[in-house]
Amino acid sequence: MWGRHRQALILSIIGSIAAFLIAVTLVAVFYQAPSCHDDKQNQGETGVDCGGPCSHLCTPDEQAAQVLFVRSLTQQPGRTDLVAQIANKNSDAAAKNVPYTATLYGSDGGVLATKTGTVDLPPGSSVPIFIPAVYSGFQQAGQAFITLDNASAYWYRYTDTRPLVSTSNVVVTPGDTPRATANLSNPTAFPILDLPVIITIYDASNNAIAASRTVVDEVPPQGTASIIFTWNAPFTAAPAREEVVPQVPLP
Repeated sequence: MWGRHRQALILSIIGSIAAFLIAVTLVAVFYQAPSCHDDKQNQGETGVDCGGPCSHLCTPDEQAAQVLFVRSLTQQPGRTDLVAQIANKNSDAAAKNVPYTATLYGSDGGVLATKTGTVDLPPGSSVPIFIPAVYSGFQQAGQAFITLDNASAYWYRYTDTRPLVSTSNVVVTPGDTPRATANLSNPTAFPILDLPVIITIYDASNNAIAASRTVVDEVPPQGTASIIFTWNAPFTAAPAREEVVPQVPLP
């Protein structure tokens, strides 16, 4: 009798150990710890894989980017440029490669041109968009619009740690062939390469009257670089102020 009880006890222990090992194996194979990439709303997220502990923020939790202004610029016959400014009012969130569609209408209401692109929106910033030669032709340009695809914006937590490239000695010289010059300063110990810079010129009524874009090959570490913008036709009004914006890419 004792032998049978002992045998049953040993079998029970072996069965428990086997069941434990099987359970551990199944958990190891099939269990996925909650993460920000598991297509589930868990671990305190405010949406699926967004908000809470995730760096990706839920779009409804953020203020949508806003178009502050769009203006078409026809300084010379046969070419129309477009300049706009986009605002991100979120102080702790950025969005990279936000899609937009620019549409230029003629004075008769017909569509002259449509362009698409993307824009980076650092936190708490106003970002210029410049589209050169958005329309090449001699029809009179009318209104211009930019539509942001805010639904596709990927917002993430970001405290701006990009190098602060400052501008100085900005000089705008109007005339038959206007030009503008400025210096860029790089405070870091590393070179900044292929840096896009956009300038927007405003009149006394704060209307954009000209814009241009250039790319600086290198701003040396703890050094400066000179930039020049030129136009082939006179400004349509007297320049009153300018904005020079280095577009350091978001990480």
